Amino acid sequence: MKYFCNPVNVNYRYQFNQDPRRGGALQICREAADPSMILFQGRYYIFASMTLGVWVSDDLVSWENRRLPDELPLYDYAPDVRVIGDWVYFCASNREHNCDRWRTKDVLNGPYEKIEGSFPYWDPNLFLDDDGRVYFYWGCSNATPIWGVELNPDTMQPLGEKTAVIDGHPYEIGYERVGEDNSTLPASEAEVEAKYQAFIKARGVPEAAIPADVKPMIRGMFSNRPFIEGAWMDKFEGRYYLQYAAPGTQYNTYSDGVYVSDSPLGPFTLAANNPYSYKPGGFLPGAGHGSTMQDKTGNWWHVSTMRISVNHDFERRVGLWPAGFDKDGELFCNQRYGDWPMAAEGDPWRDPEWMLLSVGKAATASSFLPGHEPDKATEENVQSWWRAASKGRDEWLCVNLGEVFDVHAVQVNFADDRIDVPCPGEIRPGSQARYIDEAEQLTQWKLEGSVDGENWFVIEDKSDARTDLSHDLVVREEGFNARYLRLSDMAVPFEQNPCVSGLRVFGLGSGERAAASVFTATRMGDLDMVVQIKEQGNALGYNILFGSSPEKLYHSSMVFAAGSHRVGALIKDREYFVRVDAFNENGITEGICVKL
Repeated sequence: MKYFCNPVNVNYRYQFNQDPRRGGALQICREAADPSMILFQGRYYIFASMTLGVWVSDDLVSWENRRLPDELPLYDYAPDVRVIGDWVYFCASNREHNCDRWRTKDVLNGPYEKIEGSFPYWDPNLFLDDDGRVYFYWGCSNATPIWGVELNPDTMQPLGEKTAVIDGHPYEIGYERVGEDNSTLPASEAEVEAKYQAFIKARGVPEAAIPADVKPMIRGMFSNRPFIEGAWMDKFEGRYYLQYAAPGTQYNTYSDGVYVSDSPLGPFTLAANNPYSYKPGGFLPGAGHGSTMQDKTGNWWHVSTMRISVNHDFERRVGLWPAGFDKDGELFCNQRYGDWPMAAEGDPWRDPEWMLLSVGKAATASSFLPGHEPDKATEENVQSWWRAASKGRDEWLCVNLGEVFDVHAVQVNFADDRIDVPCPGEIRPGSQARYIDEAEQLTQWKLEGSVDGENWFVIEDKSDARTDLSHDLVVREEGFNARYLRLSDMAVPFEQNPCVSGLRVFGLGSGERAAASVFTATRMGDLDMVVQIKEQGNALGYNILFGSSPEKLYHSSMVFAAGSHRVGALIKDREYFVRVDAFNENGITEGICVKL
């Protein structure tokens, strides 16, 4: 059996951003986002923003990075890739000029044939219908909708006028609200207008001089309205499933919703199961702006963007989850334990085979800097990390699981902490000026285990690795006994002090499972619910599951403490059912299901 663990284990390239929204100061972080995944000629390909290449796999587990030709718009966001016949079509986003397309019959070797574009767009998505007709969707704004239009399949030029297909409704759709945990409603029209007028007055620009298409964008800066973006279309049993992302990539609630229709250009109706891709909790949250496709055996998968957003709002990764359609034609995605190791095959609602052993466990280190203590590496929070006091290879980090466990997997997650190095290349100008690091960086380490803390054995030695895998996964299906896990002999890009956001250990305990949860769930207004969980002595965490029926608890929010938890993803006038499952090192205990 083959296993993987989110985020996808690939090399995430460094970006040297000169963001005008932050005064033009240089900001450095790793980034990949907005993935389009396709199956073409028996291989899987993921194209993601700001990677300079494509990730290729034969099994959805092991991925190889391959560079793409420079003639492609590799510095433009949200690459859209679709298979049409023997061709793969590629395009990406640019608001400043007409966007061209390219097509090829050989993704890795080319050549790529250029197709002239006729209009600018952002967050594109091309769709081939069963009858050979081609449709195009685009949009990324908190002021304008997602658009759709039919294209001429030979020229890729529009046939007719564009149609608005999806707009935001944050007063009725809870998961579209901005802020952490969907916490903020939009500003009133009067508030937005006042801030808009103050903005243009401060800059001494006559309103008449502002282009008509720019005014909504300026007002959007002050609206607290969600970004409605990232369209992706699938067709299943004659129905059209138009997916979209909201409310913003920097929030833990970045998610994908779905509308359905009997026609590719609508009208569209909000599906019963929404948001269908939603992961606000756990180690690495976020599950928005992605793509949905079938593998070689007909199983469905969803790949989308996960959020870090510490060094820059666009510090992001890519996640992959099993998806599918239920007997009623509802599109779903299983993210209940969405950043734990999972098998690459099996029932889409399979539980994890191995449990999280490291959360909240004691950690020690050779050294640390204040605010970055060793226990940050076991908090299950990608936004905090242990940082060594030096870059020396004698630095080490050790996790004490508290007792001997049967360990099967370890995920080693390195973080970046305010990197301060010169930009190694020329910053490309534009609204999001940047340079993408071309160098093949290296991330090296050694992982050891021990039963007693005195006698150590090597689990994995990558101290001479020629790879740059900042979220690397070690799997031992047969398992091994260990109480202590020690990470040492580390070297990371740009000679940083090693920073580890998660030394995450998975396996099985032999004790009792957590007691069944005791909880209450109360609806608060139209869009929120509060789940109050009573403390259970042997639980390490809880999964709050909810959905439209006891059989369709498709949404989940993982938490690591009892108490009061607000979930802000509800939809007005819809009925919900709630269940809280408890878990510890020994397994998962399902709770009772209640009507909200």
